[in-house]
Amino acid sequence: MAYELPPLPYDYNALDPYISAKTLEFHHDKHHAAYVSKYNDAVKDTPLDDKPIEEVIKSIFNDASKTGLFNNAAQAWNHSFYWNCMKPNGGGQPSGALADKINADFGSFDAFVSAFKEAGATQFGSGWAWLVVDGGTLKVTKTLNAENPLVFGQTPLLTMDVWEHAYYLDFQNKRPDYIDTFIKQLINWDFVAQQLPA
Repeated sequence: MAYELPPLPYDYNALDPYISAKTLEFHHDKHHAAYVSKYNDAVKDTPLDDKPIEEVIKSIFNDASKTGLFNNAAQAWNHSFYWNCMKPNGGGQPSGALADKINADFGSFDAFVSAFKEAGATQFGSGWAWLVVDGGTLKVTKTLNAENPLVFGQTPLLTMDVWEHAYYLDFQNKRPDYIDTFIKQLINWDFVAQQLPA
């Protein structure tokens, strides 16, 4: 049961001028596609082949002999999730239950933004910034390399890729500018709200 590379949920040029078509082509068609291909090759004809990728990620996280498989599985999943966290004409602020939950758990939307920016900016090297539900409470976290909240029993609502290939063609080494643009112009709050457990 191969894990399929999902198509982008928008055209390559849909996030211009914030994320260029060239970035999306390289990021989706090269980086993401490679993770999916390597994952599928690694699990083919093994007992993991028919298991959902989320189950594979959680089951092998602490197995040092499967680090390569974990990295490809988690990166395949992380990117599929990340594409949906953005949309054309995104950004702004959430509404409804998600907005209420953010205000309750962070104190304000601005406090959430500050925490999310800090997580993205202070993730040394490659990794991800996340908004998650942990024990019923919204939290901002960051993970190194391929790690994701699934392995810590958390529910991911939003992620921002801070590997350099996510932003370097458009922002060069200015990761804070990418983070600011992601929050103000790109977040798909409708998708984030759909991930919130009832």
